[in-house]
Amino acid sequence: MYQFDRDIEVILQTPETFQATVSENWSVDKNPDGGYLMAMLANAVQKSAGKQWPLIVTANFIARCRPGPAEIGLEYLGGSRYFDRWQATLLQEGTPRIRAFCTMTDEGNDTGEKRYEAAAPELPGLEQCIEMPSLPGYTMFDHLEVRLDPACAGWMTTGKLSEESEHRGWIRFRDDRPFDALSALLAADAFPPPILASQGAVAWVPTIEMSINVRNNPQSAWLKCVFRSLFLSHGVVEEDARVWDEKNELIAISRQVSRFRKTTG
Repeated sequence: MYQFDRDIEVILQTPETFQATVSENWSVDKNPDGGYLMAMLANAVQKSAGKQWPLIVTANFIARCRPGPAEIGLEYLGGSRYFDRWQATLLQEGTPRIRAFCTMTDEGNDTGEKRYEAAAPELPGLEQCIEMPSLPGYTMFDHLEVRLDPACAGWMTTGKLSEESEHRGWIRFRDDRPFDALSALLAADAFPPPILASQGAVAWVPTIEMSINVRNNPQSAWLKCVFRSLFLSHGVVEEDARVWDEKNELIAISRQVSRFRKTTG
C-alpha cells in the first residue's frame, strides 16, 4: 500500500462513523494540508456511498487540525439519478474541525460533450524547474515532488517578486503512486499559495474554505498545475487552480479562500 493510501485510511465504527488518524506526513508548516484532509473525508464517503466518484468536494475549515486520532461522521443528504450528496465532519477531541459536502456520481457518467475554453499550461521541462525543498515541518514535500516554473519562483530563489500572483509547475508522487480522484484532491492544494509569488514569503495563508471539482482520472505520473490569485483585500485572498495531466486532459479545478496575514519577524 502506498503511503498516501495508508494515511487517508478510515475504519468503520458504526454505519455513520469512522475512526481515522491524521498523519503528520502531509503537513505544511506543521499543519495537515487541506487537500489531504479533504481526501480523507472523501474516502470515508466512498466507503458508504453507492456512487463512487467525488465530483465536487467543498470543505469549511472550522478549526485547526493536528496530527493524531480523529473521528469522521457522515450524513446522507439526499440524491437523484445522477448525484448523491453527503456531509462529512471531521472531529478531534469531540470538536468539529472540518465540515465537507460531497457530491458523488458514477465514474464515466459523461454526456460525451466537451468544450475547453482554456488550455493546459506550457511549462518548462522538469530539469529547468525549481524543486520545492524538503524543510522541517513541510513533510508534504517529502512525499510529493513539486517543481515550479522558474518564472514564478523568484520569491524562493532570488528574492525577485513577480508582477502576478501565479504559480505554475509539475507534481508527482515520489513513490510513483498513480494519481486518481482522491489524490487529485491533494494535488489541487499541494503548491505554495500563489500570493507568495508577488508578496514573498511574508504571510500566513490558512484556508477558510475550499471547493474542488474532479473531472477526469489522470493518465500520467506527472500532473501540470496552475494556481492563480487575483484579489487580495480585507485580509482575504482567493486561489483558483487548474490541474491537467500530460495528455492535456483537465483533471480538476478548484477555488480556495484563505486568510492573508503578514507574519512578524
